[in-house]
Amino acid sequence: MSTPNLSHLTLPSLPFALRGMRFLLTISFVVLVSLNLPVGRQLAAQEQIVERVSDPRNIKSGWVIPDEGYSDQPYVVTTNEGKWLCLMTTGKGVEGEGGQHIVATTSSDYGRHWSELIDIEPATGPEASWVMPLKVPSGRVYAFYTYNKDNVREVPNVASPSIRKRVDTLGAYVFKYSDDHGRTWSKDRYEMPVPVFAFDRTNNFDGKTLFFWGVGKPIIHRDAAYFGWAKVGKWGEPGVLVKSQGQAMRSDNILTERDPRKIRWQVLPEGELGLRAPKGPIAEETNLVGMSDGKLYATYRTIDGYNAHAYSSDGGRRWTPPQYGSYTPGGRRIKQPRAANFVWKVSNGKYLQWYHNHGGEAAHSREWTTMATGYYRNRNPGWISGGIEKDGAIHWSQPEIVLYDDDPTVRMSYPDFIEGDGRYFITETQKTVARVHEIDRTLLEGLWKQFEKGQIARSGLAVNLAAKDCGPGSTFRMPELQRLDQGGGFSLDFWIKFDELSPGQTVVDARNEKGKGIAVVTSDRFTLRIFLNDGQNSAEWDSDPGTHEGALKVNAWQHVVVTVDGGPRIITFVIDGQLNDGGPVRQYGWGRFKPELSDVNGSPRSVLAKHLLGELRTFRVYNRHLRTSEAVGNFRTERH
Repeated sequence: MSTPNLSHLTLPSLPFALRGMRFLLTISFVVLVSLNLPVGRQLAAQEQIVERVSDPRNIKSGWVIPDEGYSDQPYVVTTNEGKWLCLMTTGKGVEGEGGQHIVATTSSDYGRHWSELIDIEPATGPEASWVMPLKVPSGRVYAFYTYNKDNVREVPNVASPSIRKRVDTLGAYVFKYSDDHGRTWSKDRYEMPVPVFAFDRTNNFDGKTLFFWGVGKPIIHRDAAYFGWAKVGKWGEPGVLVKSQGQAMRSDNILTERDPRKIRWQVLPEGELGLRAPKGPIAEETNLVGMSDGKLYATYRTIDGYNAHAYSSDGGRRWTPPQYGSYTPGGRRIKQPRAANFVWKVSNGKYLQWYHNHGGEAAHSREWTTMATGYYRNRNPGWISGGIEKDGAIHWSQPEIVLYDDDPTVRMSYPDFIEGDGRYFITETQKTVARVHEIDRTLLEGLWKQFEKGQIARSGLAVNLAAKDCGPGSTFRMPELQRLDQGGGFSLDFWIKFDELSPGQTVVDARNEKGKGIAVVTSDRFTLRIFLNDGQNSAEWDSDPGTHEGALKVNAWQHVVVTVDGGPRIITFVIDGQLNDGGPVRQYGWGRFKPELSDVNGSPRSVLAKHLLGELRTFRVYNRHLRTSEAVGNFRTERH
């Protein structure tokens, strides 16, 4: 898989109007920490000082969950008294340093404010990590986590000192519980069985000490509790986790049994062969949901450029052969790097999937070092897809950007999804800051509506030309477009049929004599390319090359939506209802543009179909960015 040339693009930053806010936030945070205020007072003070970021998709618009410096896997359950209880892994150092432990905190206002941290395991004890909460009907909350019970201080046969001293993913799988909504936790911890497989006997300890961890929240399905986790077959260079396989844990009586010593556990699938990747050595961070027909669905990360998934019809004992995730059974694969890939079932019976919509830096690399280490990067933005059940499988919508940071190097991951009073929330972490975000419910509802007959989006529709107005060389008045450096955006929507894909054919040209403005033309790669210029800065991006779905064709009517979104500073192409994802020839199908790119208004008179070897049937301009779901809806409404 080739990587697109991004030499002409730069990394986004905050819009101009918000850059001072970023500076103010940094200074205020430093001052607050230096004053050594308690966590609750720090957050209250920050709230008074820092104005909210306007785009709710920007992670800085979220509410901070307190931590000790490092923050990971913030997962939330709603207690029987109606509060949110968040469990997470934290510590004063970075990931894997001594003092890493697990804590709880509560919120009564959907994550806007949080209580002081409550230790489930102390920082002074052996490492306790990767905690996952389960609330049972009685109101009891269980916390499952990896515990370095033998206080191992080094991993043998590892050259790198930092990796050798990481002892946070080994030991015993244990749990504690709380009967007072997370305020206090059982003094004793209880160990779950983790059998030793042939897979473990090749690890650094020859199977005498086991490596493992879990992510996400346990689920309740058919009167049993399940959670996904992963065994690690080797620890070290390159990439820390060198070999892994997915597992599940099941209890058939934890929902009713009050004596923790009598809780029964079963490791799944049956036998020693866990969930594997279709090709590579990595299959980890198993995430589970239960389907309405009784099946279990599992998704997990690989290093192969895609997530993997499997179905079980017998409660997790046996699974379908592992396959790469796809939007429809046997259809286009879902691209995903080595990052958490979560699926959640919503109370309406439908599904949401979190992923990053690109195939990793070196999915087809033969260099194991690159494959192992490169995949931990590029976790920004976070994309989300909606799922519905159809013919015994989950079908996934085209994705939307749900969260982003202005700095593409910021990594967000390990999210959780929470519902409350008809509202939807997602938590995420960048390992140093964890936040909770309210998600516009219309964004999520639009994902599910992609499977229905669409309708033409009307909001922001500034130009709507029929075929008779789209002849070769015809002109129209381009509306005023919002400044991109202030979060503005626009979309161009048209139906086109090419007789051939030679370069230089113009769909639209709204540039002035100095080149300022926008244009969409065919490229020398048999694609459509959009040019943006504000008089000083420029950017360009093109649609997917190739012959796969979502690429250009000849002698066929195709629907194209080009969107320039000044929030995450991303350009997308949606062709025939499919968001370009790079296909088999690019790592991804969306591109970033410079944060300095501002006013791209050019000539007031725009030219259509100049030198076009084909026909243009309709042409629309929206003076805002269309969501992916709206682009799909326009296509589904008008396709013949």
